Amino acid sequence: MELKKILQGIEGIKAKGDLEIDIKDITNDSRKATKNSMFIAVKGFETDGHSYIKDVVEKGAKVIMIEDKESIKDLLDKENLTIIMVPDTRKALAICSCNFYGNPSSKFVLVGVTGTKGKTTTTYMIKHMLEKQGKKVGLIGTIATYINGKKIEDSARTTPESIELQKRFAEMVKEKVEVVVMEVSSQSLKYDRVYGCNFDIGVFTNFSEDHISPKEHPDMEDYFQSKVKLFDMCKLAYINTDDLQGNKIVRMNKCETKTYGIDNAADLLAKDITITNSYADFRVKLGQRNERVKVGIPGRFSVYNSLAAISIAQKLGVAPEVIKEALEEVRVPGRSELVNNSKDLNIMIDYAHSPESLENILSAVKEYTTGRVISVFGCGGDRDAKKRSIMGEISGRIADYTIITSDNPRTEEPEKIVEQIEEGIKKTNGKYECIVDRREAIKKAITMANKRDIIVLAGKGHEPYQEINNKTYPFDERIIVREIIEEMEN
Repeated sequence: MELKKILQGIEGIKAKGDLEIDIKDITNDSRKATKNSMFIAVKGFETDGHSYIKDVVEKGAKVIMIEDKESIKDLLDKENLTIIMVPDTRKALAICSCNFYGNPSSKFVLVGVTGTKGKTTTTYMIKHMLEKQGKKVGLIGTIATYINGKKIEDSARTTPESIELQKRFAEMVKEKVEVVVMEVSSQSLKYDRVYGCNFDIGVFTNFSEDHISPKEHPDMEDYFQSKVKLFDMCKLAYINTDDLQGNKIVRMNKCETKTYGIDNAADLLAKDITITNSYADFRVKLGQRNERVKVGIPGRFSVYNSLAAISIAQKLGVAPEVIKEALEEVRVPGRSELVNNSKDLNIMIDYAHSPESLENILSAVKEYTTGRVISVFGCGGDRDAKKRSIMGEISGRIADYTIITSDNPRTEEPEKIVEQIEEGIKKTNGKYECIVDRREAIKKAITMANKRDIIVLAGKGHEPYQEINNKTYPFDERIIVREIIEEMEN
């Protein structure tokens, strides 16, 4: 594509060189730079793309985009090299990506779901409803990317970088996808990964403390304002009216807004709610009739996720009977996922990794468990350290027994993270022990449990790995549970 077409819409450009040159591909990863490519230098948390400019030029890149003039002072006289300077290369990367791939998000209905919790489950629910109605659907989120029912790849992050995102969108256009449902993380909004996307519908699930750390958000206000950006980009919004910050968005929103909820007045309300150990059911208006629907994921939070999904499905023409069938069928990896096992123990895997999500899942299972709630969890390293003692206190207050262990310690000492969680649980009368090795912690929980108890393995969810000292090790809790039980039976 001609360079000047790729640059359309970028403000504040200063250029040296040929703007009519033909560009074969664009990248912000120096390792992927090739002959006749365009390299966009982006400043990241750990590395600065400006440091790799000489490397990509040696590889044959013909165009360099920068925001730091000092990085190219030795290249100003180099022939056959076009240098573009912009105020913000991260935003420019998003615009260039949209242009290079032909603005694919304008060629299907794009639904973006944001919020602290419930994004993954809500997107899976929407996907299943739409597919059951016969629509061609794409999904991008925390667990994986799907195109027309086929898993394309597991996800490295909730929302991909803009260049990868637009490339994936272009593939979906090629596959004649009609609706794309995607999780939109606060980081992707703050750092313009989704800038330029043509969102038709935005969804706000809820808001609570999470992602506060030097590498994420400095405070809750920054976190919230990042989320709100989605609703400046979409035409129609569906907001959880029971959430305090959701109500704030309703008042400040610029686009058309609809609401859903349980406790407060809303456009779509759930009534007469029943929650058991394997499902939730409630009454809701589908089409012109009040219908009783059942979702095969327990917990009050599942009702909220269902309401969000129903709102979108009805807007996009899914029939009431299809909505009911899809909700009862849908299952999400690592979200309130019960693990079948030969001992017939109640073992649930859940992605809960924030104070509110841990409280929600433990409270939900506490309601219907006749025996003990055994909580096994840790906290991720290099992330918000303030939540560790809070989560310890929550587990100590709700669970009958807590085993504090490792999650993804990353570059931190696992023992130190466990100690910080322990500070919180000591404020309660909850029984607990600390077992740093997560496999051994799971084994202890299984050893002590009986068929009336429920074990909640919280924090890892769908993740089949552990991150320790910048290395990734296989750790799929479904496999771990089976292996431990097999060992116990032999």
